[in-house]
Amino acid sequence: MAQDLHDGRHDDPFAVLGSQKRGRATWVTTVDHGAVSMAARIGGKDYPLDRVFDDLNVFSGKVPGGKPYTLVGRDKSGTEWEMQDAYRFGPVMGEMDEYLLGEGTHQRIWTVLGAHVMEHEGTEGTHFAVWAPNARRVSLVGGFNHWDGRRHLMRRRGATGVWEIFVPGVGDKEVYKYEITGPDGTLQPLKADPVGFGSQHPPENASVVRDIRGYGWQDARWMNNRQAHNARDAAISVYEVHLSSWRRHADDNNRPLSYVEAAKELIDYVADMGFTHIELMPISEYPFDGSWGYQPVGLFAPTVRHGPPHEFRNLVEAAHEKGIGVILDWVPGHFPADPHGLGRFDGTPLYEHADPREGFHQDWNTLIYNYGRTEVANFLVSNALYWLEEYHVDGLRVDAVASMLYRDYSRQPGEWVPNKDGGRENYEAIAMLRNTNTIAYGQQPGIMTVAEESTSFPGVSQPVDAGGLGFGYKWNMGWMNDTLSFMEKDPLYRRHHHNQMTFGIHYAFSENFILPISHDEVVHGKGSMLAKMPGNTWEKFANLRAYYGFMWGHPGKKLLFMGQEFAQPGEWNHDTELTWGVLDDPAHRGIQALVRDLNTLYRAQPALHVKDCDPAGFQWIEVNDAENSVLSWIRRGKAGDPEVVVICNFTPVERTDYHVGLPQVGTWREVLNTDAALYGGDNRGNMGAIKGKDVAHQGQPASARVVLPPLSTLIFVKV
Repeated sequence: MAQDLHDGRHDDPFAVLGSQKRGRATWVTTVDHGAVSMAARIGGKDYPLDRVFDDLNVFSGKVPGGKPYTLVGRDKSGTEWEMQDAYRFGPVMGEMDEYLLGEGTHQRIWTVLGAHVMEHEGTEGTHFAVWAPNARRVSLVGGFNHWDGRRHLMRRRGATGVWEIFVPGVGDKEVYKYEITGPDGTLQPLKADPVGFGSQHPPENASVVRDIRGYGWQDARWMNNRQAHNARDAAISVYEVHLSSWRRHADDNNRPLSYVEAAKELIDYVADMGFTHIELMPISEYPFDGSWGYQPVGLFAPTVRHGPPHEFRNLVEAAHEKGIGVILDWVPGHFPADPHGLGRFDGTPLYEHADPREGFHQDWNTLIYNYGRTEVANFLVSNALYWLEEYHVDGLRVDAVASMLYRDYSRQPGEWVPNKDGGRENYEAIAMLRNTNTIAYGQQPGIMTVAEESTSFPGVSQPVDAGGLGFGYKWNMGWMNDTLSFMEKDPLYRRHHHNQMTFGIHYAFSENFILPISHDEVVHGKGSMLAKMPGNTWEKFANLRAYYGFMWGHPGKKLLFMGQEFAQPGEWNHDTELTWGVLDDPAHRGIQALVRDLNTLYRAQPALHVKDCDPAGFQWIEVNDAENSVLSWIRRGKAGDPEVVVICNFTPVERTDYHVGLPQVGTWREVLNTDAALYGGDNRGNMGAIKGKDVAHQGQPASARVVLPPLSTLIFVKV
């Protein structure tokens, strides 16, 4: 036994080390590999601890019972040190936590697992707990114990598979990992904490103790009213941001903004531009910059690239102060195989499937969670709740949902395992997503969840009790693909592809849709939004202006990736900031002004947002004028809200006498014209208004003759 203690291999160190009763006597036993002598100090008096064997650093001795002690060690030079003994402290985790963890129903695992700075039995320190059910031994290592796995062997908590230890004197900012011996006795690579609240700055990858208690939120007004900002009838216009490349400090080694700097610069900009929400690409800790956060390792740790956890809270609170919601990209679909991560965490395929046909993602060389294991599903559900509860984020956009829903996603026959019924649906992933949405909406009222789901899986944004997945919204990938394909074509040929701009209405109300122009459309050789547009320079800008007008006038919430609001010329590069310098060019400033005005109009006119997800809010006026590439439609809000008419001309031909139907007689104010000089156009239009006459046309009771500038979108509101 002494040899096992010396070597750090003992199965149950808490049964031997620390203060133990032996009959009527009390003995203190400890291991210290740097000491030549040890003593227990009680009430100022030292009680020597004898070396158990001459060649082992195990010390034991009799002491007065029932009294707290400290350990006093001396090395060969005579240097003395005094320290608290981690093995004199009892367990921290309670029986109910242990029961819920074992059952896989603990909704807030982060309150139990991970590293928690606390006072325990009258002493300040940190409690560490980690789930590793198949491990033979788990040891805590860090700078506080010279990364020596023999010093802090952890206590196994019964059948839960959880190991814990309270280490006195360890506090905020301490660096640590877990040293795990697998069931076959093989020592694993040092592992970061799956529920760690902080991490070292990449490429270093140890966990860091972060005390996340006691922030002192001041955003109660927002939190009490945020449901109105996230609802189906709300104006929702999202600015998608990769925080590391939005702005950088060229004069400071090209570093990205800190959370505190972003709380001022980014939030002020988003508010000025009229967006209602920001969506941050994943900020849970990730090792590789080039993954943009979509291959996370520390799901409970805001990336230290921009600062510690409290400073991320500063960013969220600043957004709320400006009336802006915060959505985080969340990645429960896969995780990287980095040695310090979740892969074979306790020496077995714990978080992932053992069978690569289920557990390995061929597209991304990553590992897939075993959603059918209750503890793994609970880990993910709890993580979603963690961001909503601890950081007051207002929504989660779930990445790559399609890859989770289908067992044969991106796989050839024979490369996947059917479900129990022989089908391709991943029942376990579906159950986890439903549970996540049910718990998230139940525990945090007013939030939103959004699915990036690229197939026609039914009921993505329908309630769970109605058979749906329970998301609040779904990205409309079909709309995005069709409309961008149309816009990329030379206007000469657009008449042959007119249906690409109209087909989306056939399913526009089957889900609660967000219209996304995301980062995926401006990387990997796809070019920027401006570069997609055909024609000469003027036509490129005009096409883009017309498209944005079409998008903001179309049913569905809006999302635009950073840089596209001012027509960044080149595709996005995550290693540098956006090309802000192009705003010296009036054409780029014009696009920026247009997006600002579109957001303002979208928010101000109920008809443009109240029934984004309701077919009663939309009616075609002209859907079949493919020859002229002209579209027109009506947007409606609630009873009494002014009606809105949108007209698009997707050819470079000015139409000076176009006859358009209108739902009402009277004056219609031209509230937006993408050909306005302010936006970089030529100021062609209708002198601010048109007059609807009592002449039926295009199925409408009234009509007017209008000027349609080339490559333009016009928006009219009934006076």
